[in-house]
Amino acid sequence: MGIFDSIKGETKRNFIARADSAKGDIIYKYPENNVRMLTQLTVDADEVALFVKDGKVEGKLGPGRHSLDTNNIPFLSRLIEGFTGGNLFISEIFFVSTREFAGVKFGGPIGDVRDPETGLGIGTMVYGDFSIRVTDPERLVVGLVGMGRTDNGELLGWFKNQVLKVTRDRIAELLVKKRWPLLDVTSGAYTEEIETEVIAGLKPHVDGYGLTVVRMGNFHVSIKEEDEATLKKLGKDVAYSRLAGGFQQYAQGQAMLGAAEGMAKGGEGSGNALGGMGMGMGFGMAQQFMNQQQQQYQQRPPEPAPAAAPADTRSPAQRLKELKELKDAGVLTDDEYNAKRAELMKLL
Repeated sequence: MGIFDSIKGETKRNFIARADSAKGDIIYKYPENNVRMLTQLTVDADEVALFVKDGKVEGKLGPGRHSLDTNNIPFLSRLIEGFTGGNLFISEIFFVSTREFAGVKFGGPIGDVRDPETGLGIGTMVYGDFSIRVTDPERLVVGLVGMGRTDNGELLGWFKNQVLKVTRDRIAELLVKKRWPLLDVTSGAYTEEIETEVIAGLKPHVDGYGLTVVRMGNFHVSIKEEDEATLKKLGKDVAYSRLAGGFQQYAQGQAMLGAAEGMAKGGEGSGNALGGMGMGMGFGMAQQFMNQQQQQYQQRPPEPAPAAAPADTRSPAQRLKELKELKDAGVLTDDEYNAKRAELMKLL
């Protein structure tokens, strides 16, 4: 090391401030603990400087330029090392920003979430960003020192884990209590409600560290494409079974329609006439089944329904309305909607 390097190092030790590379950090720890008396310390307008010794905050300085002298900063007398003749004090110095930090990105898996509509546990991801602000610098520093996390990266890593944990717990709780279909959650229909719940849920976890989440943004819950397709199919089956009056009736109807398609395909090799006959026979069977179900529905005498499976008491008009809602939600295709609507119109 040359003489000029030595002079430059000594000059730096006479001036303390947040490093330029750490201007965008929430917390910055000055690398030196041994500080000379009369050193000049600069605190930016949106931060405070905290002096910590043995895990305790001994004092703090607000924005401005300060000459570190016991005559004008009394708490420094508690940090002086006697063997230096009063020329040196030992302390950790933390610069903590008090402005709002926006656009902090987070994301990751939140585990299997049970869909209340189908009962399936589906692997779920969440990602987005949030803004964070320090409300109590002293609590933050003491808490981080106690956890051994005095680095800005460690602080954000810990905080993001808290966000993921609370998000997982709140989504699972909301699905159970409010019976939100998972597909509705992933579509963004309840994004604002989830964000509000997550912010409220984080409060007891981070208040003690002098932190708060101001807002969340670009919040999105997602599942795999194959899981989405499975939920859509099962949701359609559940909707059809309700309209058919029960799962058994729906399954029988599906079997009849499957037979129709099988007969039609079986007749393809024998010419269009035979294929058409097969199609006609198959759909005739399906129509016969539907007529039988309709007659049974109209002719059967009223009887008390079992408590576990109450009879479908909805009027055809109500069922038509629900059918339209399923179509608008994208559960039913136009062809499926038109076919089922024609069946229900016969009941009016």
